[in-house]
Amino acid sequence: MTKQIGVLTAGGDSPGLNAVLRGIGKAAQEQFQMEVIGFRDGFRGLMENRTIDLNEQTLSGILTLGGTILGTSREKPHRMLVGGRPMDMTDAIVENYRRNHLDVLICIGGGGTQKNAYRLMQKGLNIVTLPKTIDNDVVLTDVSFGFDTALGIATEAIDRLHSTAHSHHRIILVETMGHRAGWLALGAGLASGADVVLIPEIPYSIEKIAKAIRSRRRGGKHSSIVAVAEGALSLDDAAAAEKADKRKKIRRQKNENGKSKDDLAFLEIAHGSNTLSLARQLEELTGLESRVTILGYLQRGGTPSANDRILATRLGTACAAKIQEGVYGVMLAARGEKAEPVALEEVVGKIKTVPLDHSWIESARRVGTSFGD
Repeated sequence: MTKQIGVLTAGGDSPGLNAVLRGIGKAAQEQFQMEVIGFRDGFRGLMENRTIDLNEQTLSGILTLGGTILGTSREKPHRMLVGGRPMDMTDAIVENYRRNHLDVLICIGGGGTQKNAYRLMQKGLNIVTLPKTIDNDVVLTDVSFGFDTALGIATEAIDRLHSTAHSHHRIILVETMGHRAGWLALGAGLASGADVVLIPEIPYSIEKIAKAIRSRRRGGKHSSIVAVAEGALSLDDAAAAEKADKRKKIRRQKNENGKSKDDLAFLEIAHGSNTLSLARQLEELTGLESRVTILGYLQRGGTPSANDRILATRLGTACAAKIQEGVYGVMLAARGEKAEPVALEEVVGKIKTVPLDHSWIESARRVGTSFGD
């Protein structure tokens, strides 16, 4: 019998999503004679049963497009806003899975999507996931599609800022995405020759950063570039984060909900004014003017790189092949030039952070890059 495939994209948009949809759809239909429907706007569209036929016409011409033709959202099946209130809509999602006679649901996204997909798998649905995120923090895959494009964009931005920093004798801090993992800031900083790189994995001392910049100034270099991951923290903030994380774990054990005022205050520091505050402090400690450039959503937009198109197409077509074999309950991971299934329970709740002995860190230190430690 013809297999019925459902597919959705969830979480933040990312370069390569349309390429992977094309890979799944074309391989499934042309090679395996399957039928493919897409659900609009992530799990929200699945709950509301808003579908689109991913036929040859729909998939034509989307390989080079950024974003996702399906739309996306961060809605969670077990905590979805309905009438202004969070409600568990898992049963409605399961019902729509059955209503559309699906043999499998493909969920494309980052860590949150993997977790939400796993919950649906535990409800008895056949699930396959694909790793997407510009942060490159999905575990057990060499790389996630979207990362290469974002890395290129961040690198080019820092390249361009070098000339302004040099001309005006300034410190320029460039904030990249990366709440929990520093792959993007580290890679872009290394590729562009940033003088300081700050990542979540290495808490920094502001005094040590200032010392490195003053040392450059004494050597006749009157400008510095600081690549900062948005989740990078000072030693003091890292200690506060550890305490907040412990409180969060205690609440989970007690099945409590919500965030304390202390947690909210910490989140504001970590995800809001941190880079701006750092710039002000460096200005005071070094005597050099400081400026901040926050790349933000710029990193996620536009045409995907050739590498991301290839990776997304490889994973998308391999996904269709694994479904044909009846392989479910897995994330399809990039391993070398292969696409290998990894049990979904081994992925959920984990983050791929930068190892402290990673070759990128070692190489950066060898060329004199400061990590503020």
